[in-house]
Amino acid sequence: MKLDIVISGVGGQGSVLASRVLASAGMGLGLDVRTSEVIGMAQREGSVTSQVRLGEKLYGATIPDHEADILLGFELAETVRAVPKLKPGGAIIASASAIVPVSVQLGISSYDQKAMQQYLREQPGRVVLLDLEELAKKAGHPKTGNVIILGALSTLPGLPFEPEQLLQAVLSYIPEKLQNTNKRAFEVGRQSMEVA
Repeated sequence: MKLDIVISGVGGQGSVLASRVLASAGMGLGLDVRTSEVIGMAQREGSVTSQVRLGEKLYGATIPDHEADILLGFELAETVRAVPKLKPGGAIIASASAIVPVSVQLGISSYDQKAMQQYLREQPGRVVLLDLEELAKKAGHPKTGNVIILGALSTLPGLPFEPEQLLQAVLSYIPEKLQNTNKRAFEVGRQSMEVA
């Protein structure tokens, strides 16, 4: 058994936390786990890519191009940037929302949100684009997008862990006062896949 997951986003979205949750859930099952992170220059809104490998006899932490089973995208442009990591027919669960770069706000460059969404929809395999802003409102906190995506992930077939095991891994990293909110966020993510 081997499962390779790429997580793409920007600083401040919780993609590193998501990779740690997945690694923890895998280790809880006795799987070999390897992780790798590339964090951009800016602490907030700089590019962040995490790679999580779960399985047996894993020799490296970096997923070769065209071999990731799943791409979790927390920000639209960063998801597009990570598509070359995904194997043909791999699954994409991503935010349809954008965090517009400063260069776009200043008029130096452009950001075609609709074209990027269309590009992702044209990829082979299952592609689910979620309105994370609306789903986070439903969960009750604007910073729960990472847990919503993990909840959505938990509905995919072929994962080594059950949804409850993944949720428990999430909660092990969350302060007690925020656990109910994150339980809601996880369930919101699961429900979002029913209509996707």
